Amino acid sequence: MPFAVDRSIPALVVKIGHYPLHHGGVGAIRSLGRLGIPMYAVTEDRWTPAALSRHLTRAFVWPTTGRERPERLVEGLLRMGRAIGRPTVLLPTDEEAAVLIAEHGDRLAGEGRFLFPRAEPELPRRLASKRGLHELCVKHGVPTPEGAFPDTYADVKAFAASARFPVVAKNREAFERRQKPAVCGTTRIEGPRELLELARRWGPRPGVVLQEYLPREEAEDWIVHAYFDARSTPLAMFTGVKVRSWPPHAGMTACAYVVENEELARMAARFVQRIGFSGIVDLDWRYDRRDGRYKLLDFNPRMGAQFRLFESAAGIDVVRAQHLDLTGRPVPGAGQRPARRFLVENIDLPALLAYRRSGYTTPHAPARASGTELAWAARDDMKPFFTMLARSLRPGAAQLYRLWRAK
Repeated sequence: MPFAVDRSIPALVVKIGHYPLHHGGVGAIRSLGRLGIPMYAVTEDRWTPAALSRHLTRAFVWPTTGRERPERLVEGLLRMGRAIGRPTVLLPTDEEAAVLIAEHGDRLAGEGRFLFPRAEPELPRRLASKRGLHELCVKHGVPTPEGAFPDTYADVKAFAASARFPVVAKNREAFERRQKPAVCGTTRIEGPRELLELARRWGPRPGVVLQEYLPREEAEDWIVHAYFDARSTPLAMFTGVKVRSWPPHAGMTACAYVVENEELARMAARFVQRIGFSGIVDLDWRYDRRDGRYKLLDFNPRMGAQFRLFESAAGIDVVRAQHLDLTGRPVPGAGQRPARRFLVENIDLPALLAYRRSGYTTPHAPARASGTELAWAARDDMKPFFTMLARSLRPGAAQLYRLWRAK
């Protein structure tokens, strides 16, 4: 191992909301745990895959919903910090946790309990917001799909009268769980009548962004994962192409490959430096073949679930880079390992069937992988895999049955 870690500083994987089958948290536990770093994690119960990893020192069972008051969540984290008993690196796995840590950073850092990158307190919330990200992209000249942010039903009607269809509707505040979402994920809308019918259910203040549709046959999905230090300098930077997602074309990454893309890396680094962000980022871009531009779709101000796709020749991923940097250790520079593949076992099979039916291809994906990183199965840590199977067998079988019936 060409780098030395501080094993006296543990890490805590922080999540808010109920999603027990989260492979990103398992990946973080393994990545640092294999280096001998004590690992802690917030879990819904004692039988989640993360809770049963052999690399986990302790699971804090804390079944939050995202509807709790921030003060209660902060106090809960501080209780965990006191139980751990020494300074601990925080690793948020969702927007709620990243926003909470940023906006209450002074209190969380005040007792000397936690180590985490410090940026402007309001920045992660703005980046996680569709409207906030769109405004930042426009301000800094970063290509992004055209969007409208209706505040009333009348605004929706005005948009429907002049918009070019199809369009997609997304929840404006994807990280906000205190109210019922307007749409269930990214929703394609074919015409004005369909849009107005949907809008009647959104209430007097629609919480949506209406965005231009980028045809999948004319587009390609790319991802950038990186870690930026306190000066917004990238200490680890990785690029790859998303081959499949579930649900198809709009959901979580099911299969992706490492692909070198210097242009995209420069675009991402320039944007992060201009906005002054510090920490781990997971960026979703879409390459639009119609105009030859990469357009930023999502800015996740935290580690992405598929971060273990990426590793440098020195063995550095974004989670290791953050731990090294926050504990005062140098982060060795090295290029990313090429042509690696990442597979999420429980969702890639239905995704593969759906993509084969659609005929969608990803030209930039390598013909062969130099190695495959599985989200759940690992020779040294198989309990999370079997736990995932036990907890997802019934819903997984139902998905496959629906796909079979749809043929």
